[in-house]
Amino acid sequence: MQAPIAASEFILNSRGAVYHLDLRPEELAPTVITVGDPDRVEQVSRHFDKVEGIFRHREFVTHTGYIGSKRLSVVSTGIGTDNIDIVLNELDALANIDFTTRQVKPALTRLQIIRLGTSGALQADIPVDGLVVSSHGLGLDNLLPWYEMESTPAETALLEAFSSQVPLRPGSARPYLAAAADSLLPHFREGFHTGITVTCPGFYAPQGRALRGKLSHPALLEQLTAFRLEDHHITNFEMETAGIYGLGRVLGHDCLSISTIVANRIRQEFSKDGAAAVQKMIGTCLGIIAGMNY
Repeated sequence: MQAPIAASEFILNSRGAVYHLDLRPEELAPTVITVGDPDRVEQVSRHFDKVEGIFRHREFVTHTGYIGSKRLSVVSTGIGTDNIDIVLNELDALANIDFTTRQVKPALTRLQIIRLGTSGALQADIPVDGLVVSSHGLGLDNLLPWYEMESTPAETALLEAFSSQVPLRPGSARPYLAAAADSLLPHFREGFHTGITVTCPGFYAPQGRALRGKLSHPALLEQLTAFRLEDHHITNFEMETAGIYGLGRVLGHDCLSISTIVANRIRQEFSKDGAAAVQKMIGTCLGIIAGMNY
């Protein structure tokens, strides 16, 4: 018989909820939408026909409710893969750990996790305010090297090609790559650009922005834009997708990331009304998600 997970490792608060998200298992739906900005949670849940629960702890806000008969939760992650580590592990715990016995359940639940975020385009033909669905997440952050993750041969080939075409200074990053869930990606084709999303460990130098600090990789943007392997190319970069895809693989969940393009870094353009573009993305994607059988 398995030993209970220790209180120091699996932390519950005074109401028996998982520590950071402040959620109990019955308060989470099997389809989860993640957003970075806590204020964007309400922008999503206003489309719900019914909101049954609202929860908040620190930057983590969750609304759970229904669109028609489909039960959904929308959760804010904050920025960066360090927060993704918290959110993905606690979502998995809510689905797959018995909170009474502190043991992993014998039958595991596979969550559907869909990120709705913002991003910068790395191809000139992807317009500002357009939508990108991530076929893969390629991480330049340091989260997934701390986990054991199995890659497919196709993922390994892509990562090897990336390492040969995009030279990084030793010690700066240990790239990893994971694909989107086959069960989700085909639903988001028409009206979406599709390609590899690079996840960076910061907003400024790691994304090639130079203010006062000198860049250690001044050619990064050009190298990311030029990357090719057969029909694969890099469409955009941001700060969460690869962490979601990688941890989804480790924990056994189906993940997809969709981004509104608020900047085109190649054309040096920025959205004139990013809020309206995000609202359009939310409406479009919720219509698709509500109609999916899962």
